[in-house]
Amino acid sequence: MSDEQDKPTLSRKPLGLKRTVEAGQVQQQFSHGRRNTVVVEVKRRRVLGRPGEAAPAPEVEEIEAAPAPAPAPAPVPAPKPVAPKPAADSLMTRQERQAQLLREAEEARMASLEENRRRDEAARARAAEEEKARAEARQEQAAAKAAEPAPAPAASEPAAEVPAAAAAAAAAPQAAAAAPRPATTAGTAAPAPRRFTPVEAPKRPEPKRPEPKANRGTDNRRQSGKLTVTRALNEDEGARARSLAALKRAREKEKRSHTASSGPREKQIREVVVPESITVQELANRMAEKGSDLVKALFKMGMPVTINQAIDQDTAELLVTEFGHEIKRVSEGDIDIRHDEDVDDAAALKPRAPVVTIMGHVDHGKTSLLDALRGANVQAGEAGGITQHIGAYQVKAKDGSVITFLDTPGHEAFTEMRQRGANVTDIVILVVAADDGLKPQSIEAINHAKAAGVPIIVAINKIDKEGANPQRVRERLLSHELVVEEMGGDVQNVEVSALKKTGLDKLLDAIAVQAEIMELKANPDRAAEGTVIEAKLDKGRGPVATILVRRGTLKVGDIFVCGAESGRVRALVDDHGKQIKQATPSMPVEVLGLGGVPMAGDTLTVVENEARAREVAAYRQEQATRKRTEQAPVSLEGMFSALADKANVIEYPVIVKGDVQGSVEAIVNALNKLSTDEIRVRVLLSGAGAITESDVTRAASTGAPIIGFNVRPNAKAREIAAREKVRFMYYDVIYHLTADVAKEMAGELGPERIENVVGRAEVKDVFPAGKRDKAAGLLVLEGAIRKGLHARLTRDDVIISATTIASLRRFKDDVAEVRAGLECGVVLADTNDIKAGDHLEVFEVELRERTL
Repeated sequence: MSDEQDKPTLSRKPLGLKRTVEAGQVQQQFSHGRRNTVVVEVKRRRVLGRPGEAAPAPEVEEIEAAPAPAPAPAPVPAPKPVAPKPAADSLMTRQERQAQLLREAEEARMASLEENRRRDEAARARAAEEEKARAEARQEQAAAKAAEPAPAPAASEPAAEVPAAAAAAAAAPQAAAAAPRPATTAGTAAPAPRRFTPVEAPKRPEPKRPEPKANRGTDNRRQSGKLTVTRALNEDEGARARSLAALKRAREKEKRSHTASSGPREKQIREVVVPESITVQELANRMAEKGSDLVKALFKMGMPVTINQAIDQDTAELLVTEFGHEIKRVSEGDIDIRHDEDVDDAAALKPRAPVVTIMGHVDHGKTSLLDALRGANVQAGEAGGITQHIGAYQVKAKDGSVITFLDTPGHEAFTEMRQRGANVTDIVILVVAADDGLKPQSIEAINHAKAAGVPIIVAINKIDKEGANPQRVRERLLSHELVVEEMGGDVQNVEVSALKKTGLDKLLDAIAVQAEIMELKANPDRAAEGTVIEAKLDKGRGPVATILVRRGTLKVGDIFVCGAESGRVRALVDDHGKQIKQATPSMPVEVLGLGGVPMAGDTLTVVENEARAREVAAYRQEQATRKRTEQAPVSLEGMFSALADKANVIEYPVIVKGDVQGSVEAIVNALNKLSTDEIRVRVLLSGAGAITESDVTRAASTGAPIIGFNVRPNAKAREIAAREKVRFMYYDVIYHLTADVAKEMAGELGPERIENVVGRAEVKDVFPAGKRDKAAGLLVLEGAIRKGLHARLTRDDVIISATTIASLRRFKDDVAEVRAGLECGVVLADTNDIKAGDHLEVFEVELRERTL
């Protein structure tokens, strides 16, 4: 046991040199509870005792004695500055030791900085005192020289002592006052010296130096030695400069004094523009007079008016004359643009292309004839095979000449379209089918052409059909005062076949001959003017108008006013869909950049600036609103008759939305013609563009159906319609629309045609399928796609074509149905106008008996 107790324990540290570098960790505390741990090394200085001196108590003994229960250790004497720290300091934690060392280093740094600062301040103070002493010495020398009357003949000892110079400077004013005149020599007649009173040179104020006070802030000390702009430019540094406001007040005061001294100003006579009605305040502003003076003058005339009250033109003239101004009378009509007064000089006119309008009865081959001339296929894209829009195209003949063609609808509802076409055209081509003869719309086209005063060329179409009799057509034309050349008249007639493309060259030659006789000319070097052929609201491009330029050159960036709308030309698109920079006379273009959809037939005029365009557009809108809200004179009989009509007549409210403005106008007129004494159509809203949420909301509040002609509602509008139970009526042929509305109004309702949407799909890509057909790669979004069902192809919610699904395949297999979420390929029956991004809507048509 004794051997085991005598064994040294491992807890005792071996004796040796202590490490001078100790590593530890310090934890830093930040805001928001953030912490950071930093590794810190503490380096101690090693102290080696001299031989014979008592070595300091080793730290190990203290550490060993710490755990033993013993009385408190004796106080350790204070160490010398160079001696090591007492052993008791080693009991501090590493963090405390690190903080102490940092604190001591910071105190030493601050003491060094303070010593350097005091030394620099003392040096600056000494330099300032020396500079001050030198300046005073220079001033005293200058004063002494000024006080001497004349240089003494005998050389005297110069007073070079600084105290003597200071004393002489102090007594300079008194000595100068009591000094006698300098005597002149007897032999020379020198002029008398100039008398002057020596004045002490003004002292420049010394710059304020920072006083070496302990409580002085660091900001003034830092800025005291800096050179500023004020100190560099101002001689008297300490003086306060005048502010900009004070200088401005002084200038205004000086100006008022000059104005008051010059007398009353001469009254300026102005030319005052006075419209038919003007307020007192506006008249005062135009006259540059006070409004109170005008009110006072009107009170003297016996007219108690306020400053915001309107007065007529005669009263305004009295006021303008009384105040000494000149009046210029204008009317509201002067704001509008008058085209009849703007006539071009004959020397500036240049030849232009003829504008030819094709007119005739429905299904007589007008569009097919134009397609044969253009080499296109417009007729295939029209619903029902009939034209329901007015189109503008340019055709280049074999001789290089250009002809502009306007294609008008032949249905009876499109009378306004045919009338507009006849008004803007140079030549009318009357297309008559050889197997059908003259029809009502053919006679109407003849009347429009006669009213417009344009020549007519008769094109007898379909001569290749059985039963064609061109001679009978010529004989029928005699009853309408149209005598063809074969019968001794002056009306040209050409037999053509749009299907076989025969007689087209003869038709172009006839147009060229007629245009040469008419000598069509226009001035291209002026502001452009044109006529709106058609207008619509495109989802991606905004309001778009088809313009036929009559004179001038329409350029991109021109500011224009079109009807009651104004805008700037953002882009010009020709009939081939290409963007162009400018459009010359007789050229049809699509104009983008309108503020709204104009009415078909409005005139487009380029103006000088936007202010003028807005002024004219605002005036026209005001006139249209006044005309629309103008009421007929009310009488007692008329009031009772209106009440009786309202009580007896049933109103049939509808909302009409179409793809173009001309179609909407034709539909509204056709619906109004359906009204009878017992039931009357009331069009609540009509416009061009897709069906929107506001249209559905208005229909829900009135219970009216929404008629969509070649347009469809957007997703939000469909959602509101399903919630509010709003009824949609979709049509793409106008006579179907009028027939259904007539049946509903008359009560003779046949079976209701209900479309049940089976599925919707999106066109992802288009592939060639055979020589002429195209296949569309679809992704089915809703429902299912079935073969043989009706399909409707839409682009931006506007119907492109109504067709059927001719072929349906998945991969390479023919299938009968494809569900939602799958991809498939379809071939549509009657159209190849398919683009990626189009939507296909597949529906079933159900005939259901109507119930009221």
